[in-house]
Amino acid sequence: MTNTYPISVTINGKRLEKNVEPRMLLADFIRHEAGLTGTHVGCEHGVCGACTVLFDGKPVRSCIMLAVQANGHELTTVEGLAESEDKLHPIQNAFWEAHGLQCGFCTPGILMTLVPFLEENKNPNEAEVREAISGNLCRCTGYQHIVDATLLAAKKLNEVAE
Repeated sequence: MTNTYPISVTINGKRLEKNVEPRMLLADFIRHEAGLTGTHVGCEHGVCGACTVLFDGKPVRSCIMLAVQANGHELTTVEGLAESEDKLHPIQNAFWEAHGLQCGFCTPGILMTLVPFLEENKNPNEAEVREAISGNLCRCTGYQHIVDATLLAAKKLNEVAE
């Protein structure tokens, strides 16, 4: 018999209450209990960054956290970025325009890493962007389009703020 623990988590503005096993990973909770499959699990060691979500506004690796640790906290996944299906977040728009998406497996984690980075760094240079995404591995073709998209996203966010 496995013990379960009740948790209450707010994900993308919606409260979710579930009973979970104490060893359930947060990434598995997000994908299988909340049904939000935009968060990907790549390395399962917190190295590749594909599972990055915002935990109370800070980027965390959901593959190395337990779901019970999220009890009472607020999560934002990539599904929570866009206002609607018709209106993407400025960072998502920039990735679409500058071909930063590539295969898309790593993209949600990169986007969730960049949201707080661009909130704190309004006008980053290329080196700062490369440092910011250095914990996110892209196995497709490289990072130039991702860097270009991030710099475009910074411009778009500044335009929205004006």
